Amino acid sequence: MHRRMGEAVARVARKVNETVENKRDSLDLANCKLMSFPVGIYKAMRSVTEGIHRISLANNELKSITGRFVTTFSQLRELNLAGNYLHRLPEEITSLLHLRAIDLSRNRFRRFPEPLAAAPALETIDLEENEIAEVPTDKLASMALLRSLNLRANPVGPEVRLLVRPLVPFELLLSPEEPIPKS
Repeated sequence: MHRRMGEAVARVARKVNETVENKRDSLDLANCKLMSFPVGIYKAMRSVTEGIHRISLANNELKSITGRFVTTFSQLRELNLAGNYLHRLPEEITSLLHLRAIDLSRNRFRRFPEPLAAAPALETIDLEENEIAEVPTDKLASMALLRSLNLRANPVGPEVRLLVRPLVPFELLLSPEEPIPKS
């Protein structure tokens, strides 16, 4: 077990070093078995955080994202957090002025993460395969740049199904309604 952990740490360090040395605009830490965002990365990437526009932390074991993560990578345009154990987002997500796309599919959200409604540049939100039953339709309708909201495989209520253009100026993706079983 310790050997596998050591290999995982080495893989994360290698990916961080590649990003820093090559001054890449993306950091890919998908499939690294992370349970939290390693604090050491903040220091290791201090010189390049402003240039990071895309981060993937998909398919890890993250239970939360901190406000520090969001404020450190303030120039993010795309954030992939799919396949984790997230159930909420920090309020600081609203400070990501350039964030255009966020993938939160296959997580543990029971409610629509409301801080997203105040993210000014957000165009695409993927919340497929969560446990979301309620959606703040009024807040969504006020998201000027939102083009696509994926709520497939969520137990959304019937009021969400009534959201159609021109009420909302974005594409709303939902799973087909389950037929009501006959008794």
